Amino acid sequence: MGRTARTVGRPHDPERGAGTLLMAGLALLALLLIASAALLLQAAAAASKAATAADLAALAAADAVRGITPGDPCSAAGEVADRHGAALQECSVGETGPGTAVVRVSVSGRGLLPDAVGRARAGPPP
Repeated sequence: MGRTARTVGRPHDPERGAGTLLMAGLALLALLLIASAALLLQAAAAASKAATAADLAALAAADAVRGITPGDPCSAAGEVADRHGAALQECSVGETGPGTAVVRVSVSGRGLLPDAVGRARAGPPP
């Protein structure tokens, strides 16, 4: 008669519920790893987009410098960068040799990510 309903049938176990806490901790760790991987993938995609936009903008500027396409080289680079989701940050013509163009573009980062920057040089074939 001295027993309570709590202790009837099963003795008190101080580790009862430890598995639940362990699994909750592992689930939280898995979510943290997935979020980190997603941020890294977004950063890699933005860097690739910036590099591609810089390459294409530099080629467009070099073509305009050499007279292959009409117009101002830096305007052509800006238009190409804009069409590829990037903003032209810097454009220099002829500083690294005749008929060359150097451009720097940036692609805005999403969320917590900083802007991705791409730089490229293009000119006549050697």
